[in-house]
Amino acid sequence: MEVLILVLSFIILLGIGVPIAWSIGLSSIFTMLVSIPFLPALTTVAQRMATGLDSFSLLAIPFFILAGQIMNRGGIARRLIDFAKTLVGSLPGGLAHVNVIAAMLFGAISGSAVAAASAIGGFMGERMEKEGYSKEFAAAVNITSSTTGLIIPPSNILIVYSLASGGVSIAALFLAGYLPGILTGLFLMILAAIWAKRKGIPTGKRSSLKEVGGTFLAAFPSLLLVFVVIGGIVVGIFTATEASAVAVLYCLILTFIYGEVSLKDLSPIFLSSINTTAIVMLLIGTSMSMSWIMAYENIPQNITELLLSVSDSKVVILFIINLILLFVGIFMDMTPAVLIFTPIFLPVVTKLGMDPTHFGIIMVLNLCIGVCTPPVGSVLFVGVGVAGTTIQKVIRPLLPLFIAMLVALLIVTYVPALSLWLPRVFGY
Repeated sequence: MEVLILVLSFIILLGIGVPIAWSIGLSSIFTMLVSIPFLPALTTVAQRMATGLDSFSLLAIPFFILAGQIMNRGGIARRLIDFAKTLVGSLPGGLAHVNVIAAMLFGAISGSAVAAASAIGGFMGERMEKEGYSKEFAAAVNITSSTTGLIIPPSNILIVYSLASGGVSIAALFLAGYLPGILTGLFLMILAAIWAKRKGIPTGKRSSLKEVGGTFLAAFPSLLLVFVVIGGIVVGIFTATEASAVAVLYCLILTFIYGEVSLKDLSPIFLSSINTTAIVMLLIGTSMSMSWIMAYENIPQNITELLLSVSDSKVVILFIINLILLFVGIFMDMTPAVLIFTPIFLPVVTKLGMDPTHFGIIMVLNLCIGVCTPPVGSVLFVGVGVAGTTIQKVIRPLLPLFIAMLVALLIVTYVPALSLWLPRVFGY
């Protein structure tokens, strides 16, 4: 009975346009009302929201959000684009490759797909149109490639998964994201090259070693941030939360050196970061309350038994979970999806012998596809807005890129070494 109320109330609230954080919180309260009176139900949900946010690891999220906002306005995107262009600009589909690599680099530095889509798309859209790419295909490449920053560390969503999973090492998750993120980017580049060949898009001129070296030196301070943050975490100099504060300080110093952010620019940057952080934290709080209620009602255990009764094959179960997560990603934002469905599916896969770190990468890669799809695809909306086109026009060029991402997802799902090799090399 409780499960039915939880699911139906949540779907109805979403269907009538209630914001997702409020839908999660209200459906949690409605479910508790079946068992206890109104005031204790309200108090319980409020307590679980507060307890869910009482985590040292979560402090990393506002810091990484602030670092991403600073980088978005600090001239870092332009330098990364120039460096990427000297590397791959002469290949078939050169500017599309530039977009993908720049988005991977910027996303890895900022940890935000939305920041990457707005920063890289703002620079690359017009350039790609001048070279003969359609506005819609340029937007589609920008939208899909921006999601690689959610897998390549530092990534806020991997920190959220660590919390939801009960303490999977953030350092291990960060290391595990590198190869799957790069693989996804490579598949997007292959498809872009095929498209450019078919359309007869001309290739750019080959860059000299001097040009490559010059753009690398200009981009090097930005790229160094990844090594400072991830290296410091892996070596044990600081935790992920401390690393996020270091990232903010580093970005502030770097953007002041570049001269593209002044003291008067900091106020809107801080306000934007506070706004984003408030939304994310409200989602985390309400999602944690729903997760507790599901555990209280034994929903994860019941779903585990149900899935294992369907089949005892790891291949089949993982395929079913992937399908469910792909469907969930269409209608739900990444943060609540990770917080709600990790406690449901993690017991299933651990019973099958899967490493929780590997499953975290699978889950995030699944949901990366969801943020590119309507009706709640945040990266889709940003990418379309930056490109000055419509969702209806972008959907068609998006479809083959979705296929490329799905192929990468299947490889990551069934080849655990892609996710686990680097963590094991570093002893995680």
